[in-house]
Amino acid sequence: MLYYHKFIKTPVGELKLIAGEKGLVAILWENDNPERVKTGTDSIEDNNHSVLLETEKQLSEYFLQQRYVFTIPLDFTGTEFQKKVWLELLKIPFGETRTYGDIARQLGDINAVRAVGAANGKNPISIIAPCHRVIGASGKLTGFAGGLENKARLLHIESSFKNPTLW
Repeated sequence: MLYYHKFIKTPVGELKLIAGEKGLVAILWENDNPERVKTGTDSIEDNNHSVLLETEKQLSEYFLQQRYVFTIPLDFTGTEFQKKVWLELLKIPFGETRTYGDIARQLGDINAVRAVGAANGKNPISIIAPCHRVIGASGKLTGFAGGLENKARLLHIESSFKNPTLW
């Protein structure tokens, strides 16, 4: 499969957006571990790719507190279990958090907490599939590919939206 990428500047650093034929494949952090998310092949830079432009637009609106719902087609690549976890991330309401245990319970296996954590750490579509909304059982912020400072920044952005239910 052929992939395309575009770099964008954001309040949480430079992000690399990657899209394929079916939609957005990844949002990678500036200092992301190249082994964390594998798209399967190299990508071609394309600053005019429709999915990448729409992703950039929607992320810009999110950071300006003008968007709380993303409508970009997503194309998750991973194991079936990882995809189940990532789809659960999409169900976490805007401005709320869940624990790894909450996600495991939603999947029907409370013993899968560590596996949920591992899948969460491999989430290829950060911010839009909101892995930043998953916290430790103690309520503390835990691992995040973009760094804990950016995780806190994203949660702060969401908590300070005026009233997203009005949009």
